[in-house]
Amino acid sequence: MGKVTGFLEYPRELPKRRPVPVRIMDWREVYEPFPKDHLETQASRCMDCGIAFCHGGCPLGNLIPEWNDLVYRKDWEGASERLHATNNFPEFTGRLCPAPCEAACVLGISQDPVTIKQVEVSIIDEAWDQGWVTPEAPAAKTGKSVAVVGSGPAGLAAAQQLTRAGHDVTVYERDDRIGGLLRYGIPEFKMEKVQIDRRIVQMEAEGTTFRTGVAIGADITLEQLHGENDAVVLAMGATITRDLPIPGRQLFGIHQAMEYLPWANRAQQGDFPVEQTPINAKGKRVVIIGGGDTGADCLGTAHRQGAMSVHQFEIMPRPPEARPSNTPWPTYPGIFRVASAHEEGGERVYAVNTEEFVGDAEGNLTGLRYHEVIQEVVDGRPTFTRVEGSDAVLEADLVFLAMGFTGVDPKPLSDLGVQIDGRGNVARDAQWATNVDGVFVAGDAGRGQSLIVWAIAEGRSCAAAVDAHLMGASILPAPVRPNDLALAYPR
Repeated sequence: MGKVTGFLEYPRELPKRRPVPVRIMDWREVYEPFPKDHLETQASRCMDCGIAFCHGGCPLGNLIPEWNDLVYRKDWEGASERLHATNNFPEFTGRLCPAPCEAACVLGISQDPVTIKQVEVSIIDEAWDQGWVTPEAPAAKTGKSVAVVGSGPAGLAAAQQLTRAGHDVTVYERDDRIGGLLRYGIPEFKMEKVQIDRRIVQMEAEGTTFRTGVAIGADITLEQLHGENDAVVLAMGATITRDLPIPGRQLFGIHQAMEYLPWANRAQQGDFPVEQTPINAKGKRVVIIGGGDTGADCLGTAHRQGAMSVHQFEIMPRPPEARPSNTPWPTYPGIFRVASAHEEGGERVYAVNTEEFVGDAEGNLTGLRYHEVIQEVVDGRPTFTRVEGSDAVLEADLVFLAMGFTGVDPKPLSDLGVQIDGRGNVARDAQWATNVDGVFVAGDAGRGQSLIVWAIAEGRSCAAAVDAHLMGASILPAPVRPNDLALAYPR
C-alpha cells in the first residue's frame, strides 16, 4: 500500500465529460483527458484491506490493489504488467465494464469507492502510448490447431491465450471486420475502434490468423471445422434478440437495436457517408424500448444523428438513488444511473408497457399505445399489473427494441449435434466442453447475455481447458468456472 492515509485525505475524482453541445457534434469518446498526477492521487485512495473484496467483484480476479499501489508510486510500466497478468484487453473493460469491483470496494461502505475503472483504463492507455504493449509470441509450437468461432471479447481472449500457448489458432468471424459486438454493437463514443485494431495487429504478430466474412453453417460447416482442427471454441455470442410480438410489429420503422447500431458504426468506419446511414434518426421522433446499456447506446446514437425527440421506455420502476436493502454491499447496487447518453437529452419513462404499434395506411409507424404498470413479485418472479386509466398514445417515427438477447443461434450448430440447454445456451460441462468431443464454448454463447468482463474471463478459462485437452496439462490461468456467479453483479 502506498499512502496509508490516502483514502482519508482525498475525495473520489473522475475525468469530466466533454460539454454536451460539443460532444453530440462528433463521435469521439466523451471524456476529457485526466492528468496523471490526479490519477496517482486517486490510486492512493486504495486501502490496505484485510480482504480485498474488489477481487470477488471482478470475474477476472484483477490484481487491483497491486496496480493501484504501483500507479501511486509512479511505476506505470509495472502497473501495466500486473494489469495484463489477469486481463488480455483492459482497454475494453476499462471503457465498457460497469465496474462491479467498485461496488465491492471496502471503502465504498462509508465513502465513495476507489476509482478502479479509471485507474485501469489510464494504465493501459499509458502503456500503449509508451510502447509497452508488444507481441508475446510463443516460445515453441505444439503442432495443434484450434478454430475459434466468433471474434468478440470471449473469442479474442481464448484465441490470444491459445496462440501464446503455442497452438495454431484461426478466428472465424461472419462480419467483414474483427470485433463482434465490440466492433458493430458498441458506439464509437463509448469506445473508438482503434482500441480493437491495434490489438488485432498485436495478435497477428503473435501468430493468430483471422478470417472475416466466414459464416459458420453457410460458408463453412461446424462439422468441417471440427474435422480440420484438433479443437473448436464456440464464442459466437448470444445473438437471438428478444422481440416484442404485439399488434403492429410489422410496421415499417420498428427495428431491433442490433439492426440499428451497426449502421452507425459502419458509417464511422468509412463504409458510407454519415448522412447516408440506412437507419437514420435525423429529424425523427424516436422511442427506445428497453432501459439498459443497449438502450442508452441507441439514445446516444440518435442524439448524434439529430433526432427530433427521444423517449426511452422501461417496464421496470425507476430505481432508487441510494443503495437499496435488497442489494447490500458488496453486491452490485440496483440504483438509478445516468450514462453519458442520458445527459445529452431524451426522456426516460419508467413503469410503462407498450401494447400496440400504430401506423398509417401505407404501413409506416406513426406511434404506439402504452399504459402504466405496477410491479409485484409473485412466487419470486416480477409481474406487472396494468394501471387502469393510464392508457396513452405517443407519436413515433422510429422504434428501437433494446430488450436483450435470449440465447445462441442454434442453426450453425445443428450439423454437429451440439446440444442447447433449457436457457437457449450451448450446454457445457465443468471443463467448458460441449457434448461433442473437442468442441468447447465460452462467453455469452454458453453463459447467456452477460458482461464483457465475464466474456474475457471465460475466454481465458476456456483456453486453459482446451490447452489441457490437447496437451494433457496447462499452465494457462483459469479465473472462472462455467457456473461461477459474480459476487457483485447478477448473471
